[in-house]
Amino acid sequence: MAIQQKKHEMPTQAPSVRAHNFDEVALGYTEDIAVEEAQRCLNCKNRPCVEGCPVRIDIPDFIAKVKERDFEGAYGVISKSSSLPAVCGRVCPQETQCESKCTLGIRFEPVGIGRLERFVADRHNESAPAAPERPAPNGHRVAIVGSGPSGLTCAGDLARAGYEVTVYEALHTAGGVLVYGIPEFRLPKRIVAKEVEGLKALGVKVETNVVIGRTLTIDELFDTGFEAVFIGSGAGLPNFMGIPGESLVGVYSANEFLTRSNLMKAYRESPTTPIMKGGRVAVVGGGNVAMDAARTALRLGAEKVYIVYRRSMEELPARREEVEHAEEEGIDFRLLNNPVEILGYTNPDDLRDPKNGSVIGMRCIRMELGEPDASGRRRPVEIPGSEFVLDVDTVVMAIGTSPNPLIKDTTDGLEVNRRGGIIVNEDGLTSRSAVYAGGDDVTGAATVISAMGAGKTAARAIDAYLSGK
Repeated sequence: MAIQQKKHEMPTQAPSVRAHNFDEVALGYTEDIAVEEAQRCLNCKNRPCVEGCPVRIDIPDFIAKVKERDFEGAYGVISKSSSLPAVCGRVCPQETQCESKCTLGIRFEPVGIGRLERFVADRHNESAPAAPERPAPNGHRVAIVGSGPSGLTCAGDLARAGYEVTVYEALHTAGGVLVYGIPEFRLPKRIVAKEVEGLKALGVKVETNVVIGRTLTIDELFDTGFEAVFIGSGAGLPNFMGIPGESLVGVYSANEFLTRSNLMKAYRESPTTPIMKGGRVAVVGGGNVAMDAARTALRLGAEKVYIVYRRSMEELPARREEVEHAEEEGIDFRLLNNPVEILGYTNPDDLRDPKNGSVIGMRCIRMELGEPDASGRRRPVEIPGSEFVLDVDTVVMAIGTSPNPLIKDTTDGLEVNRRGGIIVNEDGLTSRSAVYAGGDDVTGAATVISAMGAGKTAARAIDAYLSGK
C-alpha cells in the first residue's frame, strides 16, 4: 500500500465560529484517523524522532501500539518518559523537534506525532483510569518551587521514586504557565487539572498561594526538613520596549493580559478582574504568546486585532499552525512595522475626565530587512520618514519575559547570568549545594517540552544525590 504523502488533517472548529468562543479549536483525531496516521510511520531502526524529543519518548513504539489499536499500551509507552502527554500533544512545537527528524519528512510530510500523542492521552483520560499505586516512601523530602511544566515533571519523577514531594505555587491554581499563559482554546484547563490530580494521587503535595522569596525563602525550606530544592519558577517578568506611552491605561504586558483572561476569567459577563471589551487592539510581537494574545482579544470582542512585528513572515517565530489559525480568524498582520510611541488622550482642562491617560493610537515606523544579525536573522532597519499612526485603544506587549529576580535576591550564593537566568551545570545543579533549577528561569522563555526535559534531568540528579548513587 502506498504511503499517504500528507499527514491527516486535524479536525477543527470553523474559523467563523471559533473566533467568538473559547472552546478548543482543534477537535482531535478519531480512532480510525489515528490508526491511519500511525500506519504512515516507517518504524526506522535508527529512530531519529526520539533524538528530537527533549524527554526521549519512545515514539516508534507508541505509534506501533496505535497501529495495533492498543491505545492504553501506547499511553504506557509515552508515560514512561512524559508526565504531561495531553499537554505536550497540544502545545509542543513538534515541527521543530520530533517531527523535524522524521525520516518520512525527507520526501513527504512527517508523521503527525503530536496529534497521535494527544489522541492517545485523551483516550486514556476519557477511560477514567484507576489511580496509580503510590510507591513505597524512601524517607527523603524534596521541595519544588513552581508548578509549571518543569516543576510538575520533576515532582512526578521524584514521587515515582518514593520521595515525599511538596510543590509550592505562587498563584491560587496549580499549573503555572499552563493555566495562566496558554488560552483555553489551545489548552483546556480541565486537562491541566487532571494531570495535576494524577500527581497528587502519587502523593505529591501542592501548596498554592505561597511565594518563595516572600512567604518562605529557600533557606527556610531547608530549615523545615527538605533535603533538596528544585526551582522551576519560570520567566514571569514581562519585557517592555521602553518607548513613550507604555504606562498609559490600556497598555498590557501579554502576561497580564493572558492571566486576566485565562486564570481570572475576564471573559465572563461580569468579571471580577476586568479587561478590554471591544475596540481595536495591537499586539506587539511575533511569537506564540503574541498569537495567543491576539486571538484572545478577538474572542473578548475586539472589533479589530493587529499583530505588529518588525520582521517579515519568514522570520515570524510563532508556530506555523498558530499563525495560520490567526489568519483564518481575521487577525491583521502588520509586518515590517515597529512601534515608536503609544499615544494617549489628554484633557488638561478637566483632570477628572475618565479618558485621561488612555490609549488613542500607536505611532509606528516601517522597516526593511538588512544584513543578518547574531541570531542569523536579517536585522530590521527603520525606513526614514515612514512613520504612521495605527488607530488602536489597547496595546499588548508580547516581546518576551525574563526570570523574576525575587528568588535570586532572597537566596545567598545563587549565581545568575546577565539576563537574570539561574546558572546551572549539566545536571541542573546551581551554585548552591542541593539546590537545582530548570526551565524558563534558567534558559529564559522557551518551550513546555524543554522545561519538562530540564525537570527530568534535575530529578535524576536529585535522586542520585539523596540516594548516595
